[in-house]
Amino acid sequence: MFFHIELERNIQLHPRHFGPRLKEKLKQKLMRDVEGTCSGRHGFVVAITHFDDFGKGLIREGTGFVTFPVRYRCVIFRPFKNEVLEAVVTLVNKMGFFAEAGPVQIFVSNHLIPDDMEFQPGDMPNYTTSDKSVKIQKDSEVRLKIIGTRVDATEIFCIGTIKDDFLGVINDPGAAS
Repeated sequence: MFFHIELERNIQLHPRHFGPRLKEKLKQKLMRDVEGTCSGRHGFVVAITHFDDFGKGLIREGTGFVTFPVRYRCVIFRPFKNEVLEAVVTLVNKMGFFAEAGPVQIFVSNHLIPDDMEFQPGDMPNYTTSDKSVKIQKDSEVRLKIIGTRVDATEIFCIGTIKDDFLGVINDPGAAS
C-alpha cells in the first residue's frame, strides 16, 4: 500500500531564480510538480520526505532555462490485488458502486456485492439487505478487497469486492437518522 522509494526527476528553472536560494526554489518546484501526481509505474506520490542534492544544471539553448537532475525520496501509495482497504462510497447505481480510498477510485460490481443485498432506486439509491439492517449508500464507509487493478500512465483503476468474510459496511451515515 505505502512505500518509501527514491526517485529522480529533471527540474527546469528560470534564470530569475538563480542565487543564494536556488536550492529552496528547486525544492518548492519539485513539491509543486510531484506531490499529488500519479505515475503508473510507481503509484500516487503522497509526500516528498527527503531532498538530496541536485546535479549540475544544463542550460537549454534559446530559452535560458536550466535543467537540474534532482534525486529525492518520497512516500507513494500503490494498491495491489488482494489488498483490503477502507473506502468511502461516492456513487451508487444498479451496476454497483464506486468508492474512493485516498486517491484511488474503486468499482464494486453488483455481482461482487453479497446476494442478500438488493439495489433500491430513488433519490438516494442504495443497496440494502432484506432485513433492512445494512445499507450501502453515498458516504457509507466500506471495507473491501481489491481483486484487480489496471494501470495507465497517469492513473490506477481498481475493481473490488465486498463478497467475502469481514468485508462490507463499516459506517453507515444513514443509520443515525
